[in-house]
Amino acid sequence: MGIASLPMYDLPEARPAIDALWRGIAGHMARAGVADVPERLLHDRPIKATWAHPDLFFSQACGYDLKHGFADTLQPLVTPCHSASGCDGPTYSSLLMVSEASAARDIEDLRDRVCVINGRESHSGMSALRATVAPLSRNGRFFAEVKVSGAHVESLAAVRRGDADIAAIDCITFALFGRYRPTALVGVRVLGHTAQASSPPYVTRIDTPDDTVERMRAALVEAFEDVDLTSAREAIFLSGAEVLTDDAYDSIVEFVQIAQSHGYTEIA
Repeated sequence: MGIASLPMYDLPEARPAIDALWRGIAGHMARAGVADVPERLLHDRPIKATWAHPDLFFSQACGYDLKHGFADTLQPLVTPCHSASGCDGPTYSSLLMVSEASAARDIEDLRDRVCVINGRESHSGMSALRATVAPLSRNGRFFAEVKVSGAHVESLAAVRRGDADIAAIDCITFALFGRYRPTALVGVRVLGHTAQASSPPYVTRIDTPDDTVERMRAALVEAFEDVDLTSAREAIFLSGAEVLTDDAYDSIVEFVQIAQSHGYTEIA
């Protein structure tokens, strides 16, 4: 049986809802004729090792990875819609976070300051921020230093401690922290937000048979309309799911192109 994992927003505090939603999705998939549906999600697995696993059945991936490092490994099934502030249908944005004590009033005020990103292959924590500051960059630089934290929660902690002056946190993570881990947001505030991009899609392996993919998609759409799963969806800010066209994730690439057009190929 394959691996099912939802690593993008897998807060331990939210797992009762996440697991309940998966049980519902798995039931819809089985009834749709999908074979060997995993009964439960696997938690706390290395995210990229999960995406690369030959037995991957179902996961959720960052759009940046989908269009870059895992373009030949993963394919999107459906894109979830979220009710979190900063989301619009199947799109989302990142929030620009600074310390509550920061005197900054706009992004220009962060020139020559310290930025922290969760990773260099993250759309929400790096690429969206890079595209935002690219028009303001000079000779390929905007910040005095860029640190890498490894996770959004660590980026927020760095800003709160004063080890960094700004971080970009996707609005879904921000909403989940506000509901389940409010202490993560103590001492920080929202300065602004980035442009919208397609939200992280649910994915399967690229070699999953077309018939199975269609059955999985139909089951997912049904699960997001299942009234018995309403409380599980609402607990993690899920409001729907859409099957997007093949070019929908070109929006992720456009952020990269914006930065490149200003000679700002690396966030710096």
